[in-house]
Amino acid sequence: MSYARVLCVGLIGVSGRLVEVEADLSTGLPALVLTGLPDAALNEARDRVRAAMVNSGQEWPNRRITVNLLPADLPKHGSGFDLAIAAALMAGTGRLPPAPLDGVVLLGELGLDGTVRPVRGVLPMVAAAARAGVTRMIVPVENAREAAVVPGVTVRGVDSLHRFVDFVLGTGPLLEPPPESTVPVTPGPDLADLTGQQIGRYSLEIAAAGGHHLALFGPPGAGKTMLAERLPSLLPLLDDDAALEVTALQSIAGLLPSDGGLIRRPPFQAPHHTSSQASLIGGGPGLARPGALSLAHRGVLFLDEAPEIARATLQALRQPLESGRVVLARARGTTEYPARVQLVIAANPCPCASPAGDHLCTCGPVIRRRYLGRLSGPFLDRIDIRVNLLPLRAYHLLDPAQASEASATIATRVARARSASAARWAADGWRLNGEVPGPALRQHPWALPPADTVMLRRALDRGDISARGFDRVLRIAWSIADLDGRDRPGRADVGEALQLRTGEKG
Repeated sequence: MSYARVLCVGLIGVSGRLVEVEADLSTGLPALVLTGLPDAALNEARDRVRAAMVNSGQEWPNRRITVNLLPADLPKHGSGFDLAIAAALMAGTGRLPPAPLDGVVLLGELGLDGTVRPVRGVLPMVAAAARAGVTRMIVPVENAREAAVVPGVTVRGVDSLHRFVDFVLGTGPLLEPPPESTVPVTPGPDLADLTGQQIGRYSLEIAAAGGHHLALFGPPGAGKTMLAERLPSLLPLLDDDAALEVTALQSIAGLLPSDGGLIRRPPFQAPHHTSSQASLIGGGPGLARPGALSLAHRGVLFLDEAPEIARATLQALRQPLESGRVVLARARGTTEYPARVQLVIAANPCPCASPAGDHLCTCGPVIRRRYLGRLSGPFLDRIDIRVNLLPLRAYHLLDPAQASEASATIATRVARARSASAARWAADGWRLNGEVPGPALRQHPWALPPADTVMLRRALDRGDISARGFDRVLRIAWSIADLDGRDRPGRADVGEALQLRTGEKG
């Protein structure tokens, strides 16, 4: 037999697609030709596969070999095709029977000594194969636990090409995936650590309840970073669908924890203010990789010292914040990653940011306006809640009566509010108030009476807020009502939401 075919998976972003790896051996000058739009890492597979086969005791065929990756117009990248290429070659020479490989997806990188090494993105690859109707997978043993979290699939691990050959010949078994980790979810930083800043804590609770973006302005030491770092502790654990999405993104980025299980804690990303646009939004040579924005999907993206971030980088966030996804177009193709995040930004009031207070500030009004002006109007218009924090006083730190609520207590209220909003919007497919389109809030049956929105309409007519801001105030008002356990917001809720939107509370 001079032809064989096995299955693998190609990954574009978080979307996988079945790839047929064909091997044809014919007479002619010995060579291995790889077709089907392989990238540089995949083109080098010819040398890895040859060394791995020879060092595993397999004879390299002294013939002209053509390996084709179907569909040929789909760009292929990475080293995860190595095991499939080796299997197709050995089946094409007749050394392996093709029947045990029928309907089995093979994933893995080969070392020169024949070891099968782990690869990135196994979870979305296995999920894509399962959606295509393939339920049997052979993956590197280090990726086996990760692959096994996909429901309805049978996963076996392999650590060497020699073990794989023995399995196909029926002379040895593959490895079972390690048992699922039972390590409990570790709690993060607690809001009980922060004293004072009641308006900041309340704004954080509203943001958590409705999935709203949040801006924190204030002097150094006011607690901006502490508040942002504790937002994930107020969020509920991820459900199965969200956990699969988050874990798949971490797998693609090569950041999946060693236990390989589903990530249940909402992620928290805090890139440095000198980070490049590609590291924040996503990018890189060839097909773009996910950035911090996508790695914070279903969690929190915190941008500290926001005015110090390059203006173009901040502007690049505008479209993903609206759509909840990042579309990265490159010469070799377009990659799309999910980016449904809660954005939290923090900024000092001026460049000098004197911790001693405004009386020692050396920045004039023009310098202050220019500094905060680095945050453009269209960017800030996408931030739902804006809070001006005041400096902490000694009694905040030393008075026992200033003890704060723990995150667990607030998280209970947030969970109730989220349950109420999920039940309300379930028929339309939304979960949080922050996801509801503006037209839905302005139409029957959810439109508020004119008497309750009079202040909001006046603010819009005066130009104090934009049409986008109008809708975002309505969303905040619904979140306030949900936290209070009421079915609908009233005039007081709309007024409070307007103050939070314009930053008048502090």
